[in-house]
Amino acid sequence: MRFENLEIWQRSVELSVEIYEHFSGHRDFGFKDQITRSSLSLPSNIAEGYERNSDREKALFLNYAKGSAGELRTQVHIGSRIGYIPEAVGIRWSEEVEQLSRMLFAIIRRMQ
Repeated sequence: MRFENLEIWQRSVELSVEIYEHFSGHRDFGFKDQITRSSLSLPSNIAEGYERNSDREKALFLNYAKGSAGELRTQVHIGSRIGYIPEAVGIRWSEEVEQLSRMLFAIIRRMQ
């Protein structure tokens, strides 16, 4: 299966694009760099995992993606608390990242 056809990859790409667009003109370059990099890491690691030859390697990269999801959720919480992310947007992003993390967990568990 092509990773581009996976719902989890498609949703994580959409979230990353939305985060990049939200922070495009942001002046706090340190925060902007962290949150955009973790959002980019999520679909990138999913893609890399699905391009690997073994389930063991695939699971490794899906676990990396799951770690990136935790990192991203943390940054969304912090960004919301310091006023960089509107409350409603932060809640939506956090919920989406949590759903993606659950999906990753389910995929990884089925591989074991």
